[in-house]
Amino acid sequence: MKKRLVSSILCAAMVAATIAGCGSAAPETAATTAPATTVEETETPKADAPATDVGSEKLVVGFAQIGQESGWRDAETMSIQTYASEHTDTVELKFADAQQKQENQIKAIKSFIEQDVDVIGLAPVVETGWDQVFAEAQDAGIPIILLDRTADVDESLYATFIGSDFIEEGKEAARQMAELIGGKGKIVELEGTVGASAATDRKTGFDEEIAANYPDIEIVASQTGDFTRAQGKEVMESFLKSNPDIVGVYAHNDDMALGAIEAIKEAGLKPGEDIVTVSVDGVKGIFEAMVAGEANCTVECNPLLGPLFFETAAKLKNGESVEKWVKSVDGVFTSDIAADVIDSRAY
Repeated sequence: MKKRLVSSILCAAMVAATIAGCGSAAPETAATTAPATTVEETETPKADAPATDVGSEKLVVGFAQIGQESGWRDAETMSIQTYASEHTDTVELKFADAQQKQENQIKAIKSFIEQDVDVIGLAPVVETGWDQVFAEAQDAGIPIILLDRTADVDESLYATFIGSDFIEEGKEAARQMAELIGGKGKIVELEGTVGASAATDRKTGFDEEIAANYPDIEIVASQTGDFTRAQGKEVMESFLKSNPDIVGVYAHNDDMALGAIEAIKEAGLKPGEDIVTVSVDGVKGIFEAMVAGEANCTVECNPLLGPLFFETAAKLKNGESVEKWVKSVDGVFTSDIAADVIDSRAY
């Protein structure tokens, strides 16, 4: 395969107030685009004024996104596509939306290998099932960057993971929940997509923190809402019918929390008061809910990773070494400060 050199590295300013990526130990991949028989790829439009100069050859990157399961995911996609469109003299992006299907992501990766891209980026839908296609990329000399989710593969099969510590996000959510309900009561948990590293680790961190430090808090029900608002609402409706005395809900992302808030209101209860909410991501919708008094806390997970992603890809093309885990930093926002910061939210 061809291995091209670039004379200088992409310089990308990280988004101000970078917060949390989304990941943990083993990287998890994002899904690719997929009509039934083809993988849709989108090349970025020509920008009026490229911001950087990396030499005569462009950095060619293939990115396989999970899909559009949440506002958070849309913001990450926007960050990647916007950066590429603003640097068309130095970057060429081949983008695939997997529509929440692993098989579509695998098709996209194989297509990127055939096109001999310089670097492949992936936000894995689930953690397992990547060994063979990652090995194919390695044999072709194409490094893989895992973005915001991890994959359960040998570390030699990918170059780096860019994201945050999902387990710590879960632990912080548990501490916030305990403070909100006074260290006691029955709560429920809305889990993310089964097999996704974000769901697995956010559950591990939360459950372990509750068990270790808050003996008077009981998790009476825990079920997947698949990271979507619709499923979050549906599962919360079921929780309310079987557990009328719950005082809190922990959701692995804000979209499920927003769905749960709808269910709580339809049940004649006051979200944020009768039942408190703690969730993860930090999308603008949850800030709006906090300002309205219907949500209580979000542990932030920053999706605006485009600049760091392309900067890291350029280093890999140049043959430079990168850290195995490039961590971003999580912030925590509560309802008492939501109004002060909502206008600054970028997603």
